[in-house]
This record gives sequence, structure tokens and C-alpha cells, in this order.
Amino acid sequence: MMANHHSRSALTSLDVALATLLDGAEPVAPRPEPLNQALGSIAAAMPANLPAFPLEDTAIIDGWACCALDLVGASGYSPVALSHAPAWVNAGDAMPRGCDCVLQADLVDCTTSVALAVGEAAPGQGVRREGEDMQAHRPPVLEGRTISPADLLIARKAGLSQIAVRRPRVRLIDVAAGDRQTTSLCFLVESMVASNASVVAVETTCRDAPSIAAALAGEACDLLVMIGGTGDGLFDATAEALRHAGALIAHRIAVRPGETSAIGRLGSTPVVALAGAPESVLAGYLVFVQPLLDRLSGRSHRQGLPMPLARKIASKVGISEVVLLAREKDMWMPLAVGTFPLEAIRLAEAWLVVPGNCEGYDAETVVAAMPLRNIN
Repeated sequence: MMANHHSRSALTSLDVALATLLDGAEPVAPRPEPLNQALGSIAAAMPANLPAFPLEDTAIIDGWACCALDLVGASGYSPVALSHAPAWVNAGDAMPRGCDCVLQADLVDCTTSVALAVGEAAPGQGVRREGEDMQAHRPPVLEGRTISPADLLIARKAGLSQIAVRRPRVRLIDVAAGDRQTTSLCFLVESMVASNASVVAVETTCRDAPSIAAALAGEACDLLVMIGGTGDGLFDATAEALRHAGALIAHRIAVRPGETSAIGRLGSTPVVALAGAPESVLAGYLVFVQPLLDRLSGRSHRQGLPMPLARKIASKVGISEVVLLAREKDMWMPLAVGTFPLEAIRLAEAWLVVPGNCEGYDAETVVAAMPLRNIN
């Protein structure tokens, strides 16, 4: 473990803290999940054994199944007599043998003894060809991707009832039993975590070190997140409890908001202790919890959305600062840097980190900001 420093001036860099926290973290074992619970989960690998969709040429409109060659030259002024009466098909029906197009209902006159076509069609018109939706031997889901409604549609078409996912187990500990603000922040973290992780327990404890240490020995999990008790107040004992348990990696990280955050490892389980303020919880979630969940769930690399800045971002050298942004036309407008009013948190659409060795970014600099509305 990294040495922890007790001096208030000694801060562990964000890069070092995160790298140490992620070291040794591996994706959890996949497990089957019912389709009605899988939306938003991270897909694990599944055999590439789906059949082609559709399995055969299929009508996509209601109408008359025909052969395009039989319709050449047909129009309202020059009807073409068909050698045999066409078959009627509904959307989703398999195409009859020898038919490669579907004519709309009013383009075939069947009121006489001989069917008359009064319109042409190209081969494939009104038809979805075999394998056009998806070729055979494709996986039901794409490993590392967030399961979408389209994935669930494909799974249902294939007759599946479950999908393999990686869903880390997360424990939350509210280190301020009875404190309304910390309880609300615990609910916030639970809401952010829940879409692609299983919250196995939400616990509360008093703020003294023995109570916190006792709470550490709870239900098995893949990630432990603690909220509150990380500051310099008389009753802030979270870091001390982690130290006594031999779990503390670092306390006081060079990141703003959230300088008093702490990180650790309890056995093989990573621990993130977030400072008990809304801005610190959000920033700590983004820079620590989210990367851990991505690693544990086997999530594919996140991609930022590159756009120029609408105005300059000024940042203090020596500390990484989290920036909240909103989209303004085709530019990112900075809303808050290093400290977040609640209104900025509510309006923010994306975020980025200004590294500790950077003074910020000039206006019109292109930055790749990470979407915030769906932070899972």
C-alpha cells in the first residue's frame, strides 16, 4: 500500500490514487439475468450462435406477393395481366416461393377473372431479405457494452429468457446515522450505482472509529463505498477506522471537490470513502466509483464528446479539478470548476477533469467531456 501522510498539506495525486485503487481489480464473474432486469447492465460474453434475422424473406408491408419481372411496364394506363392470381401477405409473413416483392393493395385488380397489375415494383420492394436484420452467428449482446432496448429486442426474437451480465456487488455505509444530509447523499449514491451494480446493503453507523471499524466487517461485496466522516472535524473518524483496519491507502486526495476523500482496500475489496457534501459525493463518484464499476463490470472504454469550450477554464496547478459543463449549441459551457452549487449539479450535462499539472483551457479549446445524464 502507499504510505499515508497525516499532514493536511500532503495530498496524494488523483492519478496515483486511482491507479493504486484500480490495481488488481478484475471483472466480476458473469451471471445470468432475466431480460426484464437486464436493461442498463453491462453485457458479458455470450456464444455467437444466433440465427439469421429474419430466417427467410419476409413481407414488411401488407399487399400482394409478386415476382418483379412479371410487373415490368405495368401502369394504370397499361395494366399487365398476371399468369396467376398473386398471394396476399401481411407484414411479417414469409414470402411465397418465386415472389420477390410486395405490391400495395390498390396496385392489383382482382375483380376480373384475370388479375391485373397496375404498378411496377423492384425486386426486394416491401420485403426484408433473409439475414438483412442480422447475419447468422452473431452474439446476443456485445461484451462490455451497456444492454440497450435493441439488445433486449434481439434476445426476445431469439427466444432467450436471460442474458449474461457482469454486475458488481456494492455495499454502502452511511457514516452519520441520523444525519439527514448524509442519508440523502447515501440515497444519491445508491441511485447512481444501482443501474449496473447490485447494492447488496445500505448500512448506517455512528461516526466514532470503533463503530465504523465494526461496520467494515459486513456482507461480502466487490466494492465498498462509505459516505461521510472523512473531514477534519472532531467526529470525522472514517480514515482512522480504515487505518486501524489496515485498509487505508490514502486520505486527502489532490482533487477538488473532494479533497478529504479516502481510498483503501479491505482484503481484495476496494474501498472509497466520500466526503459528506453533495459536490464531494458527485465528484468522488465520477473520479473513483465510476472507474471502479467500469473495471469490475468489464465495461468498454467510455468515450467523451469532443466540442470546443464556450469560455476559458482556469484551474489551480497542483490539484485536479472536476468541471461541470452544459451544452450550448455546439460548445461546452463551463458551469462550475472545483466547487459545485446545487444548481450547477442540476443543470450539468457533462464533466471533465483538469489535470493537476494544467492551468486550465482557453476558450475554443476542444475538450472531450463525459456525458453526465447517464453517468452509469
